Amino acid sequence: MAKPDISVVRATDDDRYLATDQIVWFEEIPGASTSEQLLGVPADQRFAVEMADADPGAYAGIYGVRPMQLAVPAGPTGRARLVPCAGLTWVGVHPDHRRRGILTAMLRHHVEQTHREGVALSALHASEPAIYGRHGYGVTTPTYAVTLGRGTELRAPGLDAAAGEVRTRFETASETGMAERVRECDLRIAEGSPGVIVGDESFYSYIMQANGWPEQRRDKEPMRFLFAVRDGEEVGLAAFRRYHKWDNGRPQGRLEVLGLGGDPVTRLALLRRLLDFDLMASVELPRVGTDDPLWSWIGPRAADKVDVHENLWIRIIDLPEALPLRAYAEDCDVIVDVNDPAAPWQAGRWRIRVRDGAASAERTEDTADVELPVAALGSAYLGGTNLVAMHNAGLLDERRPGAIAELWRAFRTDLAPSPAMGF
Repeated sequence: MAKPDISVVRATDDDRYLATDQIVWFEEIPGASTSEQLLGVPADQRFAVEMADADPGAYAGIYGVRPMQLAVPAGPTGRARLVPCAGLTWVGVHPDHRRRGILTAMLRHHVEQTHREGVALSALHASEPAIYGRHGYGVTTPTYAVTLGRGTELRAPGLDAAAGEVRTRFETASETGMAERVRECDLRIAEGSPGVIVGDESFYSYIMQANGWPEQRRDKEPMRFLFAVRDGEEVGLAAFRRYHKWDNGRPQGRLEVLGLGGDPVTRLALLRRLLDFDLMASVELPRVGTDDPLWSWIGPRAADKVDVHENLWIRIIDLPEALPLRAYAEDCDVIVDVNDPAAPWQAGRWRIRVRDGAASAERTEDTADVELPVAALGSAYLGGTNLVAMHNAGLLDERRPGAIAELWRAFRTDLAPSPAMGF
C-alpha cells in the first residue's frame, strides 16, 4: 500500500481547524465565536495536515502551540526561574485518517518547528499516555488526585502562627481584571514552584471567558477564587467550584479544587478555608505533588481516596540550549549517547559537564558512558524522575559503572516538581 502524502502546514481556515477539534473531542459545541474558542493559541501556532482525500470541512489532523513559561530549578531548595516552553495542545487526528502516520508527522513537524523558532523545550499533558514516550516526551513526575472529607484536620504546628496571618478573599472569575490578577499571582507562585507552567495573557483571558460559556457551566457554579493576601500582596490562590448534593435532607456537596498555588504557609491557609465551606461533604484536589506538604499535614490515613496519574511531559528540543537553563545539585562529567530519531541535530554523543550548578553540553567523539533515549532526559529535566531507577528498570544502558548515578546526582532536586496546570 502506498504511503499517503502528508503535508503539515499552518492552518489558515479557523472554522475548519475548530471543526476538526470538535470532531476529535466530541464535546458539546459552545455557542461562542470561533475566535473566542481559539483564544490563547496564536494564529501562527495553529497547524494542520492537508491530504488529498481529506474532508473539505475538516483537516486530517491538527495541533496547536501555546506560548508558555516553565518554572525550572534555580538553585536553593524550591527556587525556580521561568524559561520559554512550547505548550503542545489541540492535538488530534480525524477519525477517518487514523493509523496513517499523521500523528507522527505532526509531532515531528512540531519538534522541527520549535527548533527553528529557537525554543529549547516542549511540554504537554497527555490524553493517551502510551503515545508520547515514543516521540521523545518523558513524564516529569506523578501527581495524585486526593479526596478529603470536610473538616479534615491539617496538623502543622510550625506554620500555624504564620498561616493565621494570611487573609483569604472570595472572588469570581467573571470579575473585571481577573485574568491579569491570576496571571500575576501565578508568576509569583512560580518563583518557588519548579514544575509549574505559566501561560501568556491570552491564555488566562481564554480561561476566564470560557468559564462563562453556558455549555461549560450547565449545573455548575461559576469558577471561584480564593486569593491569599500577606502584607498587602496576593501571594497565592485557589480556583474551585462547588457542586450541590443532598442525601436524606442532609448536605453532601463536593468542592472541586481546579488549581492551588503558593508557599507552604499560604497553601495551609487556603486549604483550611477550602475544607470548611458550608454544605460541602468532600473536597477534591486533583493535582497533589509527591512532596506536597499536604501528606505531612493529614497523616497516612486521612484521605478518603487517592488516585495516581502522570502530570507534565517534557521533550528536550535543543540539548545544548536546554541544559544550561536550569541549575544543578552536584558536579558531573558524563558522556551520553542520545537516541533521538526525530531531532538529528541532537542525536548522538554529548559531554555533559556541571560545575558549580551550571551545565554545558558539547559534542564529542569519545566513548559514551551512558546510552539513553531523549525521553529519559526529559523525564529527569525537572529533577523528579530518578535516572538510577530507570536504569534498574532496564530503560537505560550504562557503559561506565556509576555514570548514571553521577548524572542523576546532578539533575536531582531536594523536592519533586510541583504539578502543572492543564493547557
